[in-house]
Amino acid sequence: MLVLGIDPGSITTGWALLKSSGNKIHYVASGILKFDKDTVFLNRLFEIKKKSEELIQDIKPDEIAFESLIFVKSPTALMKLAQTRGVIISSMLDRYHGSIFEYSPNLVKSTSVGHGHADKVGVKRFIDMMLGVREYQSHDETDAIAIAICHILNKGKIVEKKVAKKKSGLAGALAHKVRK
Repeated sequence: MLVLGIDPGSITTGWALLKSSGNKIHYVASGILKFDKDTVFLNRLFEIKKKSEELIQDIKPDEIAFESLIFVKSPTALMKLAQTRGVIISSMLDRYHGSIFEYSPNLVKSTSVGHGHADKVGVKRFIDMMLGVREYQSHDETDAIAIAICHILNKGKIVEKKVAKKKSGLAGALAHKVRK
């Protein structure tokens, strides 16, 4: 199975293609998509969509893994990241509906380093130990590798919990008194 890990960014997006076969994970390719930072953000979204579509067309993964959004200090940065991520995902939905997954940043880090608050150096060290030492263009690329590894190692282990919807107001307060 070919897994594409993506670490989205509005200026640089990291990507990594890994192959899993049995208990083994093999490095196939990785890189970054660079976008023109001088282009107005809303116009840049078109470039992000096009380059994401080209990447998918070129490498044809079986499944795609993203890191879920993280809290950042700047609401503006979070909005741009969310829009970028949405554009990238939407460029893949027609072809990969049901094969796109997301993992929390803490799970990605704890899967790779053993704890959820690891730094970029620790993640890179783990990747080097697991896949062999390579030179990468940026931490966006190594983050994408960690995301793909997280998906391979955790797929099928994480079960979504269904939460029963609670009744609110008076109906909720009296629900235990109602007999069927």
